[in-house]
Amino acid sequence: MFVEKIKINNIPAILWNKPGDKLIIAVHGSHSSKIDDCIWILADEAAKHNYHVLSFDLPCHGERVYEPEPGRVQPYLEDLTQIMAFAKQKSAHIALFACSMGAYFSLLAFPNEKIEKCWFLSPVLDMRQVIEYIMQEIGVTPEQLEQRQSIPNPYETLYWEYYQYVLANPITNWPLATAILRGQYDTLCSAQSATDFAARFNCRLQEQPSGEHWFHTPEQLAYYRQWLQNEM
Repeated sequence: MFVEKIKINNIPAILWNKPGDKLIIAVHGSHSSKIDDCIWILADEAAKHNYHVLSFDLPCHGERVYEPEPGRVQPYLEDLTQIMAFAKQKSAHIALFACSMGAYFSLLAFPNEKIEKCWFLSPVLDMRQVIEYIMQEIGVTPEQLEQRQSIPNPYETLYWEYYQYVLANPITNWPLATAILRGQYDTLCSAQSATDFAARFNCRLQEQPSGEHWFHTPEQLAYYRQWLQNEM
């Protein structure tokens, strides 16, 4: 597999596969990076369809773990804007792969972009639901979060500014052709949020029986690979 390490305005990135006439932007999830197993498999399958793949490290991930946590959404969206601009220089035919929270940021950043196909793996489709689930699990109220501004916890650090952005910016527009894969027991991409999103935006939704949020076992990754083959 051809792999080229690059930087896009100081964002560490990788171009996978020989240049073709199509390009997939790959956005990883939380606690992951541009070389996640799901991106390796994506690049492998994409090569069979003449796709170049562009993956990169979001703030505080991969080669950027030394960066301070932004605590807000905007820095992630700024990175995605830079990545899209670079991708447009490489190809007129752009597709999107996004995993977990990477899908949420993509929903915010790309609804008005000309993207031909989208594949979402374990996507966070309702960030408000996720944040409020964590608040409930750790016994924190919105008032307490506002007072403290940030609250570390075993799940994800909660930030008041981040939560306020999520409340003020619900996902209301996603006109792009999208296929979604989730695990049956995924609590971050709940069955209800996935079903509702797929119905609202005419997405194809598939569920792996007994699957989890993190696709990582040989069986889960094989299922994911077969799904890509069917959807690509």
